[in-house]
Amino acid sequence: MKRLSLQELNSGSEPALELDVAIVGGGASGLYSGWRLLTAPNRPEKVHVFEMGDRIGGRLESIQLPGMHIPGELGGMRYTTQHEIVTALIEKVFAAQLTAVPFSMGDPATHYFYMRTQRFRANAWQQAQAEGSKFHSHYFLRPDLCGFSPDQLFNKIVYDVLLADPWFVQNYAGKVSNPARYDYRFQLTAEDWDSIKPRLTYCFPGAYHGMHVNDLGFWNVIKDQAGEEAFEYLGVAGGYYSNVANWNAAEAFPYMVGDFSNAATAYKTIAGGYDQTAYALADAFLHQRGSAIWAQNRLVNFEKTSAGPRRYSLTVFNGPSQKTWTVHADAIILAMPRRSLELLNQFNFFFDPETQLQRHRHMASVIMEPAFKLLMGFEEPWWKEHFGCTSGESVTDLPMRQCYYFGTDTHDSHSLFLASYNDMQSVPFWDVLESKDLEHWHPHPHKPHRIGTRTLEPQTWKKHARWTPRATSLAPQHEIDKFLDVQAPAAMVREAMAQVRELHGNAHIPDPYITHFKNWTEDPFGAGYHAWKAGVNVAEVMRYMRRPEPAEAIHICGEAYSDQQGWVEGALCVAERMLQEHFALAWPEWLNPKYYLGW
Repeated sequence: MKRLSLQELNSGSEPALELDVAIVGGGASGLYSGWRLLTAPNRPEKVHVFEMGDRIGGRLESIQLPGMHIPGELGGMRYTTQHEIVTALIEKVFAAQLTAVPFSMGDPATHYFYMRTQRFRANAWQQAQAEGSKFHSHYFLRPDLCGFSPDQLFNKIVYDVLLADPWFVQNYAGKVSNPARYDYRFQLTAEDWDSIKPRLTYCFPGAYHGMHVNDLGFWNVIKDQAGEEAFEYLGVAGGYYSNVANWNAAEAFPYMVGDFSNAATAYKTIAGGYDQTAYALADAFLHQRGSAIWAQNRLVNFEKTSAGPRRYSLTVFNGPSQKTWTVHADAIILAMPRRSLELLNQFNFFFDPETQLQRHRHMASVIMEPAFKLLMGFEEPWWKEHFGCTSGESVTDLPMRQCYYFGTDTHDSHSLFLASYNDMQSVPFWDVLESKDLEHWHPHPHKPHRIGTRTLEPQTWKKHARWTPRATSLAPQHEIDKFLDVQAPAAMVREAMAQVRELHGNAHIPDPYITHFKNWTEDPFGAGYHAWKAGVNVAEVMRYMRRPEPAEAIHICGEAYSDQQGWVEGALCVAERMLQEHFALAWPEWLNPKYYLGW
């Protein structure tokens, strides 16, 4: 699947453009909505997508570094076969364009954990259990919890809270089991969980007795069930700080046991890059009469019109011309995350903070979770040769948090490595090294360089300069030069490599020949993913956001306000529910008619 050019995306403008539906946001939910609308039997005449950036895909962004054919994933990178919309799109609707391939998590026996200066293989817990002993990490867990791997401990906490509630036992006890000490099994469906989450009661003596789990944070529950040291352990060993953030505990339960703690979960991705899912949707959308994607066109504001040609007028800022233009539409779909919504004019009729208190409260009902990735290219797969690491991840308490061994190019020895995948409290560590005001490679490193009103002397520039990529036998200089703008700052690369060497216990790991990094916390995204706050009525907010004002044809969709946050599937389920409820679209024939779309 080829990438769309700016000409195909249309970076110009067309003042006074009239549309049936204006979709704002060229990510998965926006492109899906446009494609579904224009391929429906009761389709509108004209549906256009507006994207402020110069690419589509939102938080899906696959890149190919010089010298290799392996796609690097800066954003979302995988799905599971439980994600039925994504699976059907890839394996049925766009099967001719997309090829699903396994996303390997590798063999735990070949990966590392490095926590509190203790280095060990990722299968240490299971190996000890098989021998009838307990693996002891450098965490001071309660005696009854020692020997549990992080995934097993997550499962134990969820299981214990569920089985303590008599209502749950009466209705769902047959769907959970604990056949062995470390083995917890859950056969609860998404519909089961939607029934359980609002009703589940915390039935342990203490501060939270009798409270709904929906009103507790996951940190609250973990501490009460296992202690603060266990919370620290799970936050590090679980790989993601966002998993143990104090988000809605009832929402956390199915998330943890259905994905991260479920050994049966199998991941897939797309040959050539996961963002090809977005490009397949965009290509199919653009083949429909009445479609267009406007790139580098940012929505500034929208208002109701009393005598205009359409119901709403949208003010759009065109990047190339630096001018605004007006679009008229009868319906608007804001396919945007929380921060992008906040960046729109908040003083129009729709967002007015004095009259739309409920809207702002619901918009703020999700936590924006920072996320950061740093990709590197190496001439040789040093992790295979010297450490026996296979495709998959290693985890550490260092600020790099996780690394992924993505593999070696089948054409040569060049290898892709995700040197850091980190979130939440570790992202500010890298923010300091990002040098946001240095946007271009310095062409004359021995002369002063002007940045705005500042002049950087050579010694100052050297401290902040980007990493110097080098040509290789398979990555010539002219290809390398195309990636100068996206090189990570040199200090960031040096720091990341110091942590990679510490994780693996080897000071002789070579430097990369090229890098690429992405901080999803920056505007307009504001986060890599989202999580529901404790105490939120998730069902109510999800329904509300799909059409916040019943009298207005304005809709909000995307991953942020879904019950599968952090996944493309969440974005598509919300979009599909919105399209069926408010645009009278029929159930798609390519999707399992029994599939549950959520609240």
